Amino acid sequence: MIDEVKKHLKAVEAFSSKEAEAIESFRVSYAGKKGILNELFAAFRTVPNEEKKAYGQELNALKSAVHEKVQSLQGQLYSKSKQQKIQDPTRTPFPIQTGNRHPLSVVKNRIIDIFSQIGFTISEGPEIEDDWHNFTALNLPAHHPARDMQDTFFIQTNPDILLRTHTSSVQVRHMEKNQPPIRTISPGRVFRNEAISARSHCIFHQIEGLYIAKEVSFADLKQTLQYFTTALFGNSKIRLRPSYFPFTEPSAEVDIYWGLETETDFRITKGTGWLEIMGCGMVDPNVLENCGIDPERYSGYAFGMGIERIAMLLYQISDIRLFFENDIRFLNQFKATL
Repeated sequence: MIDEVKKHLKAVEAFSSKEAEAIESFRVSYAGKKGILNELFAAFRTVPNEEKKAYGQELNALKSAVHEKVQSLQGQLYSKSKQQKIQDPTRTPFPIQTGNRHPLSVVKNRIIDIFSQIGFTISEGPEIEDDWHNFTALNLPAHHPARDMQDTFFIQTNPDILLRTHTSSVQVRHMEKNQPPIRTISPGRVFRNEAISARSHCIFHQIEGLYIAKEVSFADLKQTLQYFTTALFGNSKIRLRPSYFPFTEPSAEVDIYWGLETETDFRITKGTGWLEIMGCGMVDPNVLENCGIDPERYSGYAFGMGIERIAMLLYQISDIRLFFENDIRFLNQFKATL
């Protein structure tokens, strides 16, 4: 795999052209949506663990070489065109500065793509919710102590209306309108009244998944989570630790084995090598009944993760506030994800 990347690197360094069409064709072949770079990045998870670091370094070098080659050749064309008489003064200047996706959008789209490959559809709902869909239907009746787990933004004029604290409310709405089998994920922005720091924010993004059908078991849940973590992080071990969520029973926290190869690994895993990435569990029968689904006939599992947390792990970002400050210096680092 590394030899293939080096072969492409030599080809990029050797490429030269004075024709705009040839340069654009070169750019698309490498940096286009179906280009060589995306194929090589997709193959990253198949690389043996001991070769990942070297492969990643070579891949980043290739990515930079492609970007610099295109910028250089396009710059030469632009300099040449300035020496010629401009026939159309209204024409857009060349080259045009390309934009890039926000890292949260990149990670969200990757997660959606992974689950869509095994049949999960996307469901969306309102960010301003009512008490029933955000709490009561999820086995959190009024005065339930577990409500204190989520510091909620309520609308003062109507205490029954609030900013949703999780995208589980979308799952409730989906179950109310659809009968099993149900297989859906719910990405979206959520709000909690928390102090803003390097590790927490009052606004963040979640993706929650739900599968309801006949004879669904905890083994089905574990198999799905193993597929997801392998597709996103590469060959990784997972473990499930018992936990508590009001809307699932039994419930678990999901950890992946990150490793202890560097000082950073020791810091972010607190010396254990394990990192928590999401919560999950079997849907509580009370939730099914609240949504009009017969718990005697159907069972299911649910899981949920924070997109910011996944992005911070993938890109080794230490401060969650960077995602919301729109600092162009930070965002420009993700130009490779066009």
